[in-house]
Order: sequence, then C-alpha cells, then structure tokens
Amino acid sequence: MEAKDLELIEKYGAEDSQLKALWDQHNNYEKMLDKLESKAYLSPTEMQEVKELKKKKLAGKTTLLALLDKYRKLEA
Repeated sequence: MEAKDLELIEKYGAEDSQLKALWDQHNNYEKMLDKLESKAYLSPTEMQEVKELKKKKLAGKTTLLALLDKYRKLEA
C-alpha cells in the first residue's frame, strides 16, 4: 500500500466501518500468508490454503482500493 492510501485508511477508518473491516481483514490475511510461506515445506493442504488466502486477499484489496478511490476524489 502506498503511504497516501495508508493515510486515507487512518483518516477515514474510524468513521467507515467497511473500510476498517477490509483493512483489518487484509492485514490478517497477510499475517496468515507470512506464517504459511515461512515454512520450509508446505503440505498440499497448506498450498491450497495459500492459494485461497491470496485470492481472498486480492478480492478484498480490490474492494478496499475502490473505497479509497472514493476518498481520494473527496480530497481532490
């Protein structure tokens, strides 16, 4: 995430529960992925979990960026 996006999340996250929830979810997925990817070996189940987490993270980020775009326009 760019610094400007992080500033917008910090500024509007308190009043926009969807923005806050998406950001928290994004961070949780990131932590889960880091934990799995730090392993030397992943089982097939873990590899599938990594794929699913990446898809969920990307979908959430797409929605998050759309919300941030709305706030960027407000600030412009």
